[in-house]
Amino acid sequence: MANVSVYNMEGKEVGTMELSDAVFGVEVNEHLVHRVVVQQLANKRQGTQKAKTRSEVSGGGRKPWRQKGTGHARQGSTRAPQWKGGGVVFAPVPRDYSFKVNKKEKRAALKSVLSAKVNENSFIVVDELKLDEIKTKKFKEILDNLKVSGALVVLEGENTNVVLSAGNLPTVKTAYTNTINVYDILKYRTVVATKAAVEAIEEVYA
Repeated sequence: MANVSVYNMEGKEVGTMELSDAVFGVEVNEHLVHRVVVQQLANKRQGTQKAKTRSEVSGGGRKPWRQKGTGHARQGSTRAPQWKGGGVVFAPVPRDYSFKVNKKEKRAALKSVLSAKVNENSFIVVDELKLDEIKTKKFKEILDNLKVSGALVVLEGENTNVVLSAGNLPTVKTAYTNTINVYDILKYRTVVATKAAVEAIEEVYA
């Protein structure tokens, strides 16, 4: 089992914690991680793009000039793609980009990225994260104490003061143990998790 240091909000080491190999010590499956990230991004796409083909553009019912004898190239409609105001060739239409990834694959990918963060020493455990008031400056001080700039902060349960305090920091995102995902873990340089959050993750994914 991997051992990581546990810090307090002042950035001082207050102990160590053993991480479960079943969650934080698995072999990284890059192909699976890539597949899950692509799925997450695809599922976020609205797919509402639309352009009109020549059959949908209004006008152009009459042949602009006779077939022969004008010196022009022959034309059948002013709404053909080569005309200004004409239709679009192979125009995009609304579609659903989402696709399915099996639950087992998602779990395996999540374990892979968590294990990668531990291997890179980018996984920091704190004993607790508590604020008496909503104060971005105070939360920024905690991150500075931990020597962290951009981070995904994982909380074990309802923690409104911390969530709202972190809301104004563009390089920080908060998540609960039941909302963490592969894309967010990869996106942020460091994962900061409370001790209780780590235990909750191990309970669910071990």
